[in-house]
Amino acid sequence: MLTKKQLDLLEFIHKRVQRDGVPPSFDEMKEALDLRSKSGIHRLITALEERGFIRRLAHRARAIEVVKLPESLGGAPSGFQPTVIDGDKPDVPPPVSARRVEAAHAVELPVMGRIAAGVPISAISEVSHSVAVPGQMLSGAGDHYALEVKGDSMIDAGINNGDVVVIRETSAADNGDIVVALVEDHEATLKRYMRKGDTIALEAANPAYETRVFPVGQVKVQGKLVGLIRTY
Repeated sequence: MLTKKQLDLLEFIHKRVQRDGVPPSFDEMKEALDLRSKSGIHRLITALEERGFIRRLAHRARAIEVVKLPESLGGAPSGFQPTVIDGDKPDVPPPVSARRVEAAHAVELPVMGRIAAGVPISAISEVSHSVAVPGQMLSGAGDHYALEVKGDSMIDAGINNGDVVVIRETSAADNGDIVVALVEDHEATLKRYMRKGDTIALEAANPAYETRVFPVGQVKVQGKLVGLIRTY
């Protein structure tokens, strides 16, 4: 079942494709759904793709394959044939490496910027680029996103400077989880979560960094670590 925002976006894309023959831009989608940033559109598109309603085609500009429609949008008859909307780039076969990614059922996630594994940095809100991750890396229900790690405070947990971490959005965490923590509503950091009574400790995995302790009201969990990507 789709959320209202997911349904609204699917309907908007479908109508624009039917009317203009090309899908709307991310800016147009953002304006149509009255969202503050394109990161929300990235997440909605990823959710629609994961649920099998649309498919983004690699190596084509603004190419969206409409796979099916829910009943509330008229449904898709059994003989429904998806329409592929090509962008302004020529249709060329993807390289072998891309075909291997597709065969592995990769999912494209938005990279929401950098996350500090050290001293907290400004809270992350905008998509910088995207990254393909194996579908089996995604854990549990909910949306996922990726962050580039900056700093070395989590090296003893196997997380190095420059790594890309995959995060499942959630506001709940158990003691020992590695989380994205929003501190005092403006700084984000990647640390191990430990709660005791009315305090939350954000623990580094590097003896060079001290554990930071905050009142419960000053820390909000933004997601849990579920995977890591490293480029050599």
